[in-house]
Amino acid sequence: MLLLRSGAALSALVGCLVLTACSSWSLTPPPQVPEYDVRSVTVVADQAIPPVPPTLLSATSERINAAIAATTRDAPLPKVALTIRVTDLRKGRSFNHDRNSAKINVDAASLETGAVLAMATFDSVNYTPDQTAANDLMAEDIAARIRSIFVLNTPHLVN
Repeated sequence: MLLLRSGAALSALVGCLVLTACSSWSLTPPPQVPEYDVRSVTVVADQAIPPVPPTLLSATSERINAAIAATTRDAPLPKVALTIRVTDLRKGRSFNHDRNSAKINVDAASLETGAVLAMATFDSVNYTPDQTAANDLMAEDIAARIRSIFVLNTPHLVN
């Protein structure tokens, strides 16, 4: 009798697990992430204290322009121009004075109408005591995030 009860409890438990697993499946596919044909980029800085170094802005622009040049699209997509704003920059923070961070805002504006089609905001953080390396690391991190968000190809390394 006890064996019969435990068998019924086990089958009830298995049934509940199966129903739970099936309920998490969705018949509707997830929404498609919109893609854009990025044609140009402008990297600017808000008035920040301390000021954003021009090398950070130019290195970020160079990396993203290289990704734009390496990307080809098969289907026609809405053409956009990116405006990337560094809104806050902090260097040499933390106990070891090696934490560097920036807040980044991205707008994708239509080339045809000028309307903003997409916006993104993210933080970039790296850890290095060398401030020259910090700019390069931050520029690469920002460019990598932009490549990921706007589905751009990574350019080939030059020997």
